[in-house]
Amino acid sequence: MHRTSTAHRAARRLARVMAGAALLAASLTPAWAVPSFARQTGSECAACHIGAFGPQLTPFGQQFKINGYTETDGKDGKVPLSAMMIANLTRSAKDLPEVPDHFKANNNSAIQETSAFLAGRLTDHIGAFVQSTYAGVDRAWALDQLDLRYARSLTLGDKETTVGLAINGNPTLTDPFNTLGQWRFPYTASDFGFGQGPTPMMENLAGAVLGANLYALHDKHWYGELGLYKSLSTKAISAINAEDVGRLSHPALYWRLAYLDDRKRDNWHVGLSGLSAALAPDRGAPSSTDHFSDWGLDAGYQWLGNREHIYTLNASWMHEGQKLNATQAAGGASSASGSLKTWRLTGSYTWQQTWGATAGLFGSSGSADTGLWGGSSYSARPDTNGYMLQLDWTPWGKESSWGSPWANLRVGLQYTGYSKFNGGSHYIDDVNGVDRRARDNNTTMLFFWWSL
Repeated sequence: MHRTSTAHRAARRLARVMAGAALLAASLTPAWAVPSFARQTGSECAACHIGAFGPQLTPFGQQFKINGYTETDGKDGKVPLSAMMIANLTRSAKDLPEVPDHFKANNNSAIQETSAFLAGRLTDHIGAFVQSTYAGVDRAWALDQLDLRYARSLTLGDKETTVGLAINGNPTLTDPFNTLGQWRFPYTASDFGFGQGPTPMMENLAGAVLGANLYALHDKHWYGELGLYKSLSTKAISAINAEDVGRLSHPALYWRLAYLDDRKRDNWHVGLSGLSAALAPDRGAPSSTDHFSDWGLDAGYQWLGNREHIYTLNASWMHEGQKLNATQAAGGASSASGSLKTWRLTGSYTWQQTWGATAGLFGSSGSADTGLWGGSSYSARPDTNGYMLQLDWTPWGKESSWGSPWANLRVGLQYTGYSKFNGGSHYIDDVNGVDRRARDNNTTMLFFWWSL
């Protein structure tokens, strides 16, 4: 009896992760760019980042990451430490269906996260990006991100090639572009928001796994990456406060291939990515597994010009094939096979590396399944569609800025609107079982984001 209950809870936990449950999805902390990199290289933040604030990378920033965070201005005494804090005020169109402890049903303000970073060069060929965060809403500490790198340059076939090894805790964290899960817009979101709907398994393993990725950039055009990820133990997951999604029955395979072209005034890339994973949602029954096969397309374009007017366009689409034998057996799914599709489209404009405007569209759709989605949707589908609008101001971070490269601030206003949520324009809320409209989740957030 206890075994059946444990398996059912594990299946429902996996279903919630796949569904991108609102507060959980919003609380997954993205990784950021940090001023210690600027101090190390002697370059202004705007050299690596569009808008003088991360995480959107310019070609120079992409190369810095591929080179293992090791580039330097040659001056000694640089300490690879940084800190960050994000505070926000959030209002949703209708009260939250589930109110976090210590907060209200609406109109909440919070110091959402306070982070410390070990970020920069450790030796000539070894660099690190490690983020530890205290979440002000959950009131808990977590090891958010881990990316330790070894990189060096070679000559292959008369062409310059950079090769590296990245030890990391999150597929897509290692990617140098702004189109995959870890790095795409929005670069900050409210813990009181409702997320962007279901996401594929490739975007749901952060913190629960440890991976080793081999990568290479050949002839400044071809980027490739191949990684294997293994589940952390329950003790390790508990110690770093990660979300336990189950146990990988064997190492998950992550792969990435992209072609990029830097033409100085502008640049672009197109790419493919994917993940293959077999996951046991109940660690007590490791032979009973679900299988996930993710693959996707992405592309990005940047117009940099003379850096006064900057335009970007990023797009991605991903398909996930699902074999949910374990989840179905535990009562968490009505069908053993299914699929999930997600897409994102984002455009931005930045003026004088100071004023920014971004508009984004997002969507997800999936197979009907009364076990996975029936409790929260009339259609028994996870379909979610919406848009995001953001205006922001970054007063510092340029070479002539006050306090550069120590003082960094971004102030922004972000609005998220939904036309569909959990299956349609109306859905049944899981928490209280009442009818809720998708637009009831529309969210406005004012945020203040400091780093030093």
